[in-house]
Amino acid sequence: MQARSERTRHRLLRAAADLIDRYGYANATLGQIAAAAGLTKGALYFHFASKDGLADAVQEQGRTMLRTFVRGQREAGVPPVQVLIDLTHWLARALHEEPLIRAGFRITYECADRPVADFHQVWIDEVRHLLDLAEAAGETRVRAGDGGAEALLSALLCGIGDLAGTSPRHALRIRMDALWDLLLPVLVPPGETGRYRTRPPGVPRPAEAAA
Repeated sequence: MQARSERTRHRLLRAAADLIDRYGYANATLGQIAAAAGLTKGALYFHFASKDGLADAVQEQGRTMLRTFVRGQREAGVPPVQVLIDLTHWLARALHEEPLIRAGFRITYECADRPVADFHQVWIDEVRHLLDLAEAAGETRVRAGDGGAEALLSALLCGIGDLAGTSPRHALRIRMDALWDLLLPVLVPPGETGRYRTRPPGVPRPAEAAA
């Protein structure tokens, strides 16, 4: 029974994410979401007491995906600065592939005055933690506590969201590569940029690709 309930909840979240992504939070009705999931509104209300509660659950799924990615990187022993780089590439890819993440962005932008969770906050929390780890390991030339690097990387979240809406996936990846080529010398000590890969894992540099 519990497994079936979880599957039903997952169907509702997926349907909600898809409709919110396509039509926005205000225009995606609970009736449409229930119908898209192949369920009744009664079944929807069994799992979610309100539209805000459903939106919050969509946001939580996105936050869980982000935390899972970061945790996997850290458990694999990836240095904090590299995790930061890879996290931006993960987000750029997820915004093209995952309606839950795109819906999370729309909810954040469209529901600033509503009591729903904020996908941005978990990004800021993870960035702050990774900067703290990088500073403790001597991997960064900026102080995590001064707020400058945190503000820059937090603003990057909004920029990636905007670029994902106007750039094909390949073009967005190239832009992210170029962005990190500029940011990395600011973030890490002189002579240390060569330690880090600015491209997603498995993507060679242009010279390597041509070889």
